[in-house]
Order: sequence, then structure tokens, then C-alpha cells
Amino acid sequence: MESTGRHAKPSVQGHGDGDDKEFMATLAKGLAVLGAFGRQRPAMTLSEAAAVAELSRAAARRVLRTLSMLGYVEQQGRQFSLSPRILEFGFAYLSTQSWIDRALPLMRELSERLGESCSAAILQGHDIVYVARVPARRIMSAALSVGSRLPALHTALGRVLFGYLDEAEIWRRLKANRIEAYTPQSITDLQALFDRIRADREQGFSIVDEELELGLRALAVPVLDRTGQAVGAINLSTHSTRTTRNEMRERFLPELNRITDQVSSMTL
Repeated sequence: MESTGRHAKPSVQGHGDGDDKEFMATLAKGLAVLGAFGRQRPAMTLSEAAAVAELSRAAARRVLRTLSMLGYVEQQGRQFSLSPRILEFGFAYLSTQSWIDRALPLMRELSERLGESCSAAILQGHDIVYVARVPARRIMSAALSVGSRLPALHTALGRVLFGYLDEAEIWRRLKANRIEAYTPQSITDLQALFDRIRADREQGFSIVDEELELGLRALAVPVLDRTGQAVGAINLSTHSTRTTRNEMRERFLPELNRITDQVSSMTL
């Protein structure tokens, strides 16, 4: 399915204004080290953590020592890794997003009935972050899980959420990063991406067809709060040999609209 190893490079460089006395550089360094761990780097030496987080060895040592004393990092020999206590942060966030709890049983029922994977995500910068996932039992990669990140502009979830940003912010994010082509179908032209985002906002859903991975076709619908702003999105994904775009519109879209309407109606 969609590739899963993507992890934003953490760094305190370029963050905080030198004149902003509210910016806590020490906290930023700690978060940069925590953000350096991930699927591709489950354990690191002090030197590796310093290099990835773009810190001096002395600063990385102080950060890792503090995180270890607080129970968020474990050390075995020269290797440091995250401890299970770090999950407290993730669960604390999820507990504040009541729409996820309401969506999950509806997503499970829909995935079971249609035989396709159903996921929910939020937009964070240039990525989507999965906050709920019900994989189909029979298809594609099972590697995606809660917390996985994917490039927003080449996913249905991300593109439908981009549509709820104002135009200036859409353009700012489009221009901030180099748009990478993952497949021959990937849209990389900025104007074409902007136009597609706005068109998806108008129609209320997004279909992304083999732009992130060949064979992957996905449909996403936003979850709205009572002010009409998107708090997240829910999708159904399938293989292009099994379901056509028209079938997704005719069969999947009403089902997704049904559950997102239920979740949105109870979202503050």
C-alpha cells in the first residue's frame, strides 16, 4: 500500500526568532531529539542523535540524559531508544479528539462490509498523520498504522484537507517544499495541484489515483466540526484492478458520506 517509512527530519535550525524571548531553545532541542527516533531509526548512539537532530554532542548528551531520567528514553550500552512511556503523549492527543472514538466503530463496520481498508488522518504541515486505521484483511501492505505519515499532496486524505486551508496558505505550503513525483501519475505542477485541491473542496471529496503508489486508488471525505472546518478526513482505499473510479463515486462515496455525516454531527 502507501509507503510508510517517511519521517520528517527534526531540527531546531530555522525555528524561533532570535528576538522572541518566549522561544525555549532547550525545549526545542529535546523535541528535536525525540523526533529523530522512528521506524528507520529505532535506536541511535549519542553521535547519531546529535547528527540527525543537528545538535552538538554536548547538547544531545544533556537531552538524552534528561529524557532517560524522566523515563522517555532507554539506554542499552551505547544505544538509546524510546521507552513505552512516550506513548503517553500520543494517547493524550488522541483522547482530546473525540471524533476519532466515534469514527472507529463506523470505520470497522464499513471496512468489513466493503472489504477495503478504511483510515482517518489529520493534516500536519506537508504530511498527513494517521489517527485511526482499519486495514482490509487481504490487501496491500499492513505497515501503515496510527502515527504513520505520508505526503499530503499525493493522498486523497491530504488533498481533501488541503482544501480547507485558505488560498494563501495553500500556495505557501505548495511553494515551501519540492513536490516529488512518486509515480508517473503524480501531479507535480503547482497550478495543477492548486486547481485540483480547489475542485475537490467544491465537490466535497477527493479521489487520488495511483499518484503515491501504482495500483493504489483512494477516496477521502472530510470530517467537519460545527463551524464547517475540517478536523480530519476518512478514506477508503482499494486496488485499481478491483474498483474503478466510477465505482468509487457510486458505491464508496455515499458510504463515506454517511459515516462522516454521523461523526461531523457530533463534533464540536
